[in-house]
Parts: sequence; C-alpha cells; structure tokens
Amino acid sequence: MDDPKFLVYGVLAVIALATFRKALRDPKVDTIPIVGSSGLLSSYRDALGFLANAPTLIQRGYDEHHGHQGVFRVARLFRWEYVVCGPKLVKEAGAAPEHVLSFRAGVQEVLPLRLVIGAAISDNPYHHHTIRTSFTRNLHACFPEVRDEIICAFNDVLQVQGSDWKTLPVLPTMMAVVARVSNRIFVGLPLCRNKTYLQNNVQFTLDVVRSGQRIALFPAFFRPLVARLITSKNKSFATAVKLLGPTIEDRLSKEREMGPDWPEKPNDFVSWLLETAEGEERTVPALVLRILSTNFAAIHTSSMAFTHALFDLVTHPEYLRPMRQEVELVVKEEGWSKAALNSMVKVDSFLRESQRLNNGGASVMHRKVVAKEGFRFSDGTILPHGALMYVASRATHYDEANFDQPTKFDGFRFAQERAEHMANHDRDPLASQDIFKRQMISTAVDHLPFGTGKHACPGRFFAATELKAMLAHLVVNYDIKAEVEGVRPPDAVFGDRIAPNPTGKVCFRKRMD
Repeated sequence: MDDPKFLVYGVLAVIALATFRKALRDPKVDTIPIVGSSGLLSSYRDALGFLANAPTLIQRGYDEHHGHQGVFRVARLFRWEYVVCGPKLVKEAGAAPEHVLSFRAGVQEVLPLRLVIGAAISDNPYHHHTIRTSFTRNLHACFPEVRDEIICAFNDVLQVQGSDWKTLPVLPTMMAVVARVSNRIFVGLPLCRNKTYLQNNVQFTLDVVRSGQRIALFPAFFRPLVARLITSKNKSFATAVKLLGPTIEDRLSKEREMGPDWPEKPNDFVSWLLETAEGEERTVPALVLRILSTNFAAIHTSSMAFTHALFDLVTHPEYLRPMRQEVELVVKEEGWSKAALNSMVKVDSFLRESQRLNNGGASVMHRKVVAKEGFRFSDGTILPHGALMYVASRATHYDEANFDQPTKFDGFRFAQERAEHMANHDRDPLASQDIFKRQMISTAVDHLPFGTGKHACPGRFFAATELKAMLAHLVVNYDIKAEVEGVRPPDAVFGDRIAPNPTGKVCFRKRMD
C-alpha cells in the first residue's frame, strides 16, 4: 500500500462517481438510447463492466438500437460515449471536417499520445502527409529492400533449422520481424538490424499501448499526473537518440553541405521527412522522436494483424496450400515485386478476411465533437460539444446484412467476389471498378479495419504491402501448424480493444514439399 499508484486510483474512484453523476444528468442526450442502465450506481457498474465486456455490450447495442442505422450510448467512468451504426451515419462521420468532429482529439481521449509520446507529434502530425505522399509513392522502388529484409528477418528471428518443428510465441516473434522490415524502409541498413535499436522500438511500442490505455482510464485533468508516474518515454527516447541520432546528424550535415539532393542520398523515410520538416522539426531530437513514434504505429498495428492472420491460418490450414500455389505461379510469371503482389488475390483476400474478423477492437474511428453547436446526423441525432463517438466496427463486420455467413472465416471470400465481378464485366462495365473495393487496402462503410473517410489510415498501403509480402514468403518457405490442433489461442480483451493472445504459440518448420 506504500505505492503511490494505489492512492491515485483510490482518489480517482471517488472522482469518477462525482463526475459521472454530473454527466448522467445531461438533458441534451436524453433521446439517445442507452445500452444498460440509466441509474447512478447501476450505470457506474456498467461502466466498470465495459472494461471487461465492451465487445458484447456494443454488439448488444447494435442489435437492440437501430443496429443498421442509428446511435446509442454506453456508460464509461466519467461520461457517456456514443456508438454510431449503419452505412449512412458512418459515412457522415467519416466525412465530417476536423473542426467539427476531431480525429486528433478523439485519439487523445482513447490513447493519449500527447502524454505518452509528446505534444510535438500529436499537435503537428506532418509525417502523415509524408506517409500519404513520398512514402506511398516509393513503395515500388523500395520493394526489393523490403523483400530482402523479409528473407533475412524470418531466417534470423525464427531460426528454424532442418525438418524439426519449432514452437514460437507468435506476437513477440512477429513484432521482431515487423520491426526489422519496417525499419529497412524507415532508416535503412545497417541500423535496421541493430538488436538494441530494434528492441528499443518494440519496447517503446509496448510501453505506449500499456501506459496509454491506463492513462485513458482517468479524467483529463488527472492524466498528466498519472503519465508522470507510469510512462517510460524518456528512457526509450534517450536510447533512440543515442542510436539513431548520428544517422540523422549525418543526413542534416550533408544536406547543409551539398543541398537537399546530395549524391547517393538514401531513399528512405528519414530523407522523405527532411523534404517536409521545417523549423524546429529539422533537428536531431525532433526527427528521432518522429521516427520513434512512426515505429510505434507500424509495429503495433502490423504485428497484431499478422499474428491474427497466423492464428487464422493454423486454425484453417486448408488455406495454406492454395496460397502457396498462387504465390509460386505469380512469382514464376512476374518475379518478386510490388506489382506481383497485386496478382496474389488469395493472399490479399485471406488477410482482408482476417482483418474483417479481427480488426483490433469493437470500435474504430474515434472522434470528439469540438464544434460548439455539437454535431447533427441526418437522422436528427445531435451529439453535444465534447462528446466522444466511435463506430461499431466489429458489429458491422458480423452483420448478415453486410456479409454472407459473417461469423464464418472464409479466407477466399473476397477473392471469390472479385472473380464474380470479373465474370460480370462484359454485362456490366462498372463491375471492374468493384474489384478494387475488395482489395485489402480498400476502405468502406461496411469494412473498417483502416477506418474510412478523411482520416482513413495513411499507412495502409505500406502495411498491406508488408503484410502480403510476409505472408507470401511464409507460405512458400515454411510449414506452420497450431500448437494444439484446431485450437485458436483466445484473444485478449481490454475495454473495446481486442488483441491477439500475447502468449499464443504456433509451430514452424522449413517447408517439406
């Protein structure tokens, strides 16, 4: 009991009750249906239950309250939160301008990056523009480096020898692989293979998620104090400056000496950031922090998505051989290239289906209403100023109105849909356009792993390239099976976040046929 954290938690429990009492009586939202109870103590009980049961609670709201089109609210510790359902309202939320429904403010509510990473990143995310433009444009040119790092990373990290099966924890293993592959294009050789540098990036990623989730449990005015008690960002940043700093300083020095297009300038994320960074952002500490935060985003999302995909593959092993045959045929005809990935329709479909069923949580597209007059949906629902809203993504993906047999894993679901649209092309010229709506990178109001609208994930093009190339490499070069046949390690649920089992294992060996 000497730990000051316990005192903080105790004080905040009292504050939570007082704060929620005030939020509970907001007359502006009386017409929006509630999932659960509207009583003071019972609502607070529901708010505590949300931490362990959010996916079920949101699904219940989706089913009970205008599931295909509408808004309902759920109790949290200090406020109501609003869940949006249905294609029309999801589209309206995705199209709303930042000064009305704020993406940045919404992110800060659920994962307060301003406190766990820094204000410079959250207040000036210019790297998003770099990712949308230079990063995405260079994926084709950089693919040989990505491919090379995938080969080396799988060899070095898995260390599978001969014909013996090797059992490995999937999530930490894939975080190590993703960190290497991502940093090949972020900072290049040799740093992308420096074990200390990579471990620091992975640890920073884990710390951001853990500390961010904990800080988000507290009211805004208490979060800075809690952040000082539990975050370790300074330690990770110091290590990153030590290891990455010399590379950044060398780039800045050469640019000052020879201009922005100096000879043999590396074609990587550091160079692309320097094309747009201005003022104080053109310093070693600022650029190191920018790359460290980009590592967090890349490692966290891609490693979880690939872990889910491997759990799906060992649970449904019948998909391995068809994907292996597809990859071998495409590579024989087109070689290993980014363009060749576009022809790996089954690989793309398998990953898209895995994302549909396991998209990281029960909700996406968190937005905060920042317009003083609130935000009005076309059905007349008004969310008040300061409200936090999000879209019921998992319920959307499990809706029979959107997908046939939605709870069933159908790895080639989208490949089949693309084939059917191609077959209809002669009768319907617009059918060929629909093919692109079934690709992994495509966003839609009924397919939300990357969100949709103005703030759809800017890194999804790299993520899709990386994940498809990794899966293609794995199915061609390795056999894989479940640690326990037919058993998928249970997901880890915290609030509305759903992560792959952090200790779940699968077995690898070198391909035998």
